[in-house]
Amino acid sequence: MKLILPVAGKGTRLRPHTFTKPKSLVRVAGKTVLQHVIDGMKRLKIDEFIIITDENGLVIQRYVEKHYPTLNATYIQQKELLGPAHAVSLASPRINAGDDVLVVFNDTLFVTDLNRIHTLCEGLDGLIYSKEVEDYQRFGVNVMRDNVIVDMVEKPDAPISKLAQVGLYYLKDGRSFMDYIARAIEKDLRVKGEFYLPEVFKLMIKDGKLLGAPEIEEWLDCGKPETLLYTNRFLLERASGNHVCLEGCVIIPPVSIHPSAEVKHSVIGPYVSIAKNCKIHDSIIKDSVINPNSVLRSTVLERSLIGDSVELTGQFQRMNIGDNSIIDLSARTLLNQ
Repeated sequence: MKLILPVAGKGTRLRPHTFTKPKSLVRVAGKTVLQHVIDGMKRLKIDEFIIITDENGLVIQRYVEKHYPTLNATYIQQKELLGPAHAVSLASPRINAGDDVLVVFNDTLFVTDLNRIHTLCEGLDGLIYSKEVEDYQRFGVNVMRDNVIVDMVEKPDAPISKLAQVGLYYLKDGRSFMDYIARAIEKDLRVKGEFYLPEVFKLMIKDGKLLGAPEIEEWLDCGKPETLLYTNRFLLERASGNHVCLEGCVIIPPVSIHPSAEVKHSVIGPYVSIAKNCKIHDSIIKDSVINPNSVLRSTVLERSLIGDSVELTGQFQRMNIGDNSIIDLSARTLLNQ
């Protein structure tokens, strides 16, 4: 099996954090989004990870080589951001006859048993993993008949279907799938100027290909600050070994505190992720993600995202601070006393 992992894209909804790092390296529940994706593939026999990057490709490559030195990975740059289907098409030279393909977009994390792929795909040509949602107007949805997809509708006005596509796809014949993408691009089947996979799947359905839509258990969005914090809470609740004891501190699980972090005279939790080399003194923090090398003093935080190498002193309630920021409100704190 070949795994295609598109990580290009600007991650504009996560700014300011994605001004200084790729969106796949944003952290949640003690790991980067990319780590969560790769770790979720460990039980599958993946012959090659094909990682589609943008101009940040070298940053991604160095990160993967550091954390997964034995991973068989190929890196391909998408020089023109022409949409998800175009990104996937760049993997075509790596897909040979007989290869099956799994495509994973890393804007979202998911909870499902990928070991069941081959069982679920019996009698089918592919799987478009899905999740039933109430706000179906925001998504591309699958229209089903006899457990097979017969149509796809982008952001429907009427509830023709509530089965939203989640960005996880399996194709039994990877070489044929690449040929269909090439056909869609040749036909210039764009949506708002870009190439999307539903247009490819519609060509496959028209030719009689059978696609299933198995439902995942959980769909965890990492694309916006508020949804990233929800995902952090969800993953921490299900993590093992997050009951931490630090002298002079009150720790309210679930939390994730890196062993190298220095936490003193503070109340931490619930739902807090603190990365490596952080220093947190005399603070109260809950429902927040604190990224590596940040220093927080005399701070009250809730529902906050703190970037890499941030220095924050003084009282806040809710913050979304990018990397390498220095903020000092200690003067305001003294005036309020």
